[in-house]
Amino acid sequence: MRIRSYRALRPVPSKASTIASLPYDVVSTAEARALAEGNPLSMLRVVRADLEFPDGTDPYSEPVYARAKGNFDRLVSEGHLEREAAPSLYAYRQQMGTHSQTGVVALCHVDDYDAGLIKKHEKTRRDKEDDRTKLTGLLAANPGPVFLTYRDEASIDALVARASADTPLFDFTAPDGISHTVWRIDAPESVVSAFAPVPVVYIADGHHRAASAARVGRERRAANPAHRGDEDYNWFLTVLFPASQLCILPYNRLVADLAGRTPAQLLAEMEKLGPVAPAASPSPERPGEVCFFLDGVWRSLALSAPEGADPAARLDVSLLQDQVLAPLLGIDDPRTNKRIDFAGGIRGADYLEKEVRAGRAAIAFSMHPVTVAQLMDIADAGQIMPPKSTWFEPKLRSGLFMHTF
Repeated sequence: MRIRSYRALRPVPSKASTIASLPYDVVSTAEARALAEGNPLSMLRVVRADLEFPDGTDPYSEPVYARAKGNFDRLVSEGHLEREAAPSLYAYRQQMGTHSQTGVVALCHVDDYDAGLIKKHEKTRRDKEDDRTKLTGLLAANPGPVFLTYRDEASIDALVARASADTPLFDFTAPDGISHTVWRIDAPESVVSAFAPVPVVYIADGHHRAASAARVGRERRAANPAHRGDEDYNWFLTVLFPASQLCILPYNRLVADLAGRTPAQLLAEMEKLGPVAPAASPSPERPGEVCFFLDGVWRSLALSAPEGADPAARLDVSLLQDQVLAPLLGIDDPRTNKRIDFAGGIRGADYLEKEVRAGRAAIAFSMHPVTVAQLMDIADAGQIMPPKSTWFEPKLRSGLFMHTF
């Protein structure tokens, strides 16, 4: 893998906790507005500038992009963001309860993305990819990183541990209770060299950010008759974590109606698929088990993959889609069907039950989380996971160490 140090545009240390924000794609407009309320420096005002407009505003409209650019430029002109004096890499640790993960903040090359050395496991939606491409090009910056993972390398671990023993550049706890600590790596070339033997890395989260960065790189090359290949637009912002440290939560499902069936009728059809029993817990205890909340009761359903199924088809989310959601509930394409909604596992099973009891869904499905090994197997096979298969926590913050070009 090629990684590179860079001169980051980053908050002055006293403003890091004020500027840093959740990624644009894990909050709604209303949630972003609430999080940014009373905080004119929040990076949400750049990555989700629609929060500053009335409800119903098209988030892809020209005024929204212009506001994002204006807010970004203001952070720079007012001195809230500053440029590093020399190219650096960073160690970035996140602590969520007892879970801790530490990655390397670095630039990766768009050619490695295009060549498949940065492996994908999801498809992107064109409208979202277009949106991030336009914003990235307008800002000439990556305000938020792509979340990458790689198979553990002891030499990298040792270098990161050494850097993490120094005095941190940033150290704060966000309102959601997750702590963020960043150290500058003063000898970045040793880390660059340590990554050279790593054959491939995997996108854990941020497929649209990666795809848009690659598109912007291609667009800049085409528009530059003097293109040399060493320009900053050939690189994009990432954080690379060893696979053993990652925490994947389930991505749960809510369906609006029972496709004309009564709860008893649907239950009878599900019992033909596999054993159905009262659930000991709303969260499945093992792969192949799906819990569902229907008619006021949590039950479990055991599903099995057909003989010879490929890695993607063996995922619980695939089994549920192929055996229940499509044939019984008419959810033909979960990417476009308006009758299905998704809930990241961070919301918990209580949220699913509340949505059904409130009548906003007729049935909820609680999933067992995908493993990192499954993610890598599917990416290595060149396959694509079903939409909304993985929910990584904690989320990387935007605005902490931006790359400009």
